[in-house]
Amino acid sequence: MSDANHLYILWTNADPLTAEKMVFMYGVNARLRNWWEEVTIIIWGAPARLIAENHEVQKKVADALAAGVKLSACKACADQLGATAKLVELGIEVKFWGEPLTRLLKSDAKILTV
Repeated sequence: MSDANHLYILWTNADPLTAEKMVFMYGVNARLRNWWEEVTIIIWGAPARLIAENHEVQKKVADALAAGVKLSACKACADQLGATAKLVELGIEVKFWGEPLTRLLKSDAKILTV
């Protein structure tokens, strides 16, 4: 699959309404309706804590994973916010994202930042 068919959503905003009405609404529909062959939500910063603490957002995470959306969190952020164990428990990949994000930004990757 080429990067032309892969959407990355860089999620940095911890507002629950933004999570529901943009990140998950668009991400899940983009995957289910085949607007994009692959959708990856990159969790960076405060959303890691939001996911760990908010049961409604956890349900959105489960729905997104079931729809085939990949979720991956910045390990440095998740560790600093005490959220790593909960994210892993929810099925979210946790890894260091600094270098991979830099590669994406230097490429022709499609990145939507929220």
